[in-house]
Amino acid sequence: MINFTTRPEIQGTFGVVASTHWIASAVGMSILERGGNAFDAAVATGFVLQVLEPHLNGPAGDLPVLYRTPEREPKVLCAQGPAPRAATLEAMRALDLELIPGSGLLATVVPGAFDGWLSLLRDHGTMELKEVLEPTIYYLLNGYPTLPAVSDAIAELLPFFKAHWPSSAEVWAPGDVVPQPGSLMRNPDLARTWQRICDLAVGKSREERIDAARSAWSDGFVADTIADWLKTAEVMDVTGRRHRAFLAREDLSQWRARVEEPLSVTYHGWTVYKTGPWGQGPVLLQALQILKNFDLSAMDPMGPQFVHTVVEAIKLAWADREAYYGDPDFFDVPIAQLLAEDYGRERAKLIGEQASLDQRPGILPGYENLAEAVVTRAQRRIEVEDNPATGEPTMAHLTDVRGDTVHLDIIDRHGNMVSATPSGGWLQSNSIVPGLGFALNSRAQMFWLDEGLASTLRPGARPRTTLTPSLALHEDGRGLAFGTPGGDQQDQWQLIWLLRFVHHGLNLQEGIDAPLFHSQHFQASFFPRHANPGRLMLEASFPEETISGLRERGHEILVSPANTIGRLTATLRHADGRLQAAATPRLMQAYAIGR
Repeated sequence: MINFTTRPEIQGTFGVVASTHWIASAVGMSILERGGNAFDAAVATGFVLQVLEPHLNGPAGDLPVLYRTPEREPKVLCAQGPAPRAATLEAMRALDLELIPGSGLLATVVPGAFDGWLSLLRDHGTMELKEVLEPTIYYLLNGYPTLPAVSDAIAELLPFFKAHWPSSAEVWAPGDVVPQPGSLMRNPDLARTWQRICDLAVGKSREERIDAARSAWSDGFVADTIADWLKTAEVMDVTGRRHRAFLAREDLSQWRARVEEPLSVTYHGWTVYKTGPWGQGPVLLQALQILKNFDLSAMDPMGPQFVHTVVEAIKLAWADREAYYGDPDFFDVPIAQLLAEDYGRERAKLIGEQASLDQRPGILPGYENLAEAVVTRAQRRIEVEDNPATGEPTMAHLTDVRGDTVHLDIIDRHGNMVSATPSGGWLQSNSIVPGLGFALNSRAQMFWLDEGLASTLRPGARPRTTLTPSLALHEDGRGLAFGTPGGDQQDQWQLIWLLRFVHHGLNLQEGIDAPLFHSQHFQASFFPRHANPGRLMLEASFPEETISGLRERGHEILVSPANTIGRLTATLRHADGRLQAAATPRLMQAYAIGR
C-alpha cells in the first residue's frame, strides 16, 4: 500500500530542484535543462528567490552554502559578511544600547550574498552571469505574483515606510498602493542594477567577466552608491531613534566570500556536514551525538517519548550554542570538545523523564564564565516598543514563532550537490538604498554587547547566525542535501526530519509531511532575544495522547494548527544515479521539480 503524501516524492535521473517557491524551482530546473549544472541552477534560483520573497531575503543579505562535486569532499562557502571596522563595543555603548536593534543601519554588516553567489558561479558553474540573471531581470521588469505574506508585510509597514523610510515606500508600494496577493509586483530599480552589473561584466574569460561583476558591486558603482547614501543617512530603527551606519566604503571593498572546511559527525552510517560555529549548524551535530545514546528506532516517531527525548537533546545543544558559538577567527571556540562522542554521552545522561526548565550549557574547563553568562542572559527581558520594523522576517501564520528565510537544494545528473540558505536584506530590515532597489541587512543584531563572550561584537567578526544548510553522505553512496527556513527552528526541524528518515524509513515527502515541533526554551537569536523556558510548540496533527503525554512530562505546550510549522525541502542521490526530491506543502509555496 502506498502511503498518502501531500505531493509525490519526485524521482528521476536528470536533475532535481527543491526550493521555497515554485517559480524559483522552475527557474532552477530550466537552467539544468539548458545544460547548466547544479551550481548554475543554484545561483539562478537564489537570485530569483530575492525577487519572489523580498520579505525573507535580498541582494545585500547573507549566504552560507554547503556543496559537493563528485570528485571532492563537501565544502562550505561562507558568504556571511562581518561587522564593520568601526562597529566597536565602545561605539555601540555610547548610544546607550543594551542590544543591537533588529532593524536599521546600526545592525548592518558587510553584505555577503552577492559575492557569495558569484564566487560559486565562477568556481563551479559553467554559464555566464547574464544567463543566470536573465530570469531575475525578467521578473523584476515584467512582474511576479505577490505572495500573501509579502502583501501583509507591506500593508503593516507602509505607514512606517512613509514616515521614516520613504525610499522603501516608493519601491514596495508605488503610489502608496499596497500590492494585493496575486497581483504583479515589479522593481525596476533593482532590474537596472543587475543590468548595469551585467554590462560591466567584461573580460577575456568567463571567470574574468564574473570577477568584473564582483568588483562592480564591492568596489564600483554599487559600493559608491551605498557609501554616498550612508554619508548622510540617519535611519529610524526599532529603538524609536534614528541612527547612522558604521558600515564604510572600505568595509565593502576589502571583503570577499571564502571557502571553508565543514564540520561533521557520523550517525548510523551517515556523515552529516554543517557550517562552522559562526552559524548554528553544529547544534544539529551535537544533538546527533547526544541522541546516539538512545534507541530512537524503537520509539514511535509521532509519540511522546520520541518528542521528549529529541527536544531535551535540542535544549542541551542549543545551550552550548549560546555559550560557545562565535566566529572562530576571533574566539577560540571549543568545537572539537563539543562534538566529541564522549561529551555527547555525558550530555545524554542529563535527559530524564521530565522536561528541564533550566538553561544547561556544558561546563568546559577554562570556559566556566561563558556557561554562567548563558543562565544570566536568558533571565533578561528587554522590553521594546510596538514597532512593526523589527527587522526580522516573521512567520505571520504563527504568532509565537518568529524568524524565517528561504532555502534551496539541487542535485544534477553529474552528482553535484548544493544546499543553500540565503537570508538577510529583508524589506523590513532597512530602508531601500535609493536608486539600487534593495535594502541593507540587519544581521549584527545577533552579536552581544556584553564583553568576553564568544559572540560579542568585534570589528571584522562574523555574527553567529541561524543560517544552516545541510549535506549528508551515506557509506552506501547515497547523498542528501536538505534544509529549511525558520531562524532558531532551522536545525530543530532538520534534525526531526533526518531522525525519522534514518530511523523510521519515512521517504523524503513522508518525513516532510509528518507533524513537526520545536522548542522555544533557549534564548532567541533575534531582537529582543527572549527565552521561554520549557515552551514546546507542536502541530495539532500530533495524536492527542502525544500532546497530553508531553504535558505530563512538564513541557509547556503550545499547539499550532496542522501544517503550519516548518518549510523543509530535501533532495537525495543514490549511488546508481537515481534522484529524489520533496518540498513542504506548508504555506502552499515550496516546490520540488525533477525528472
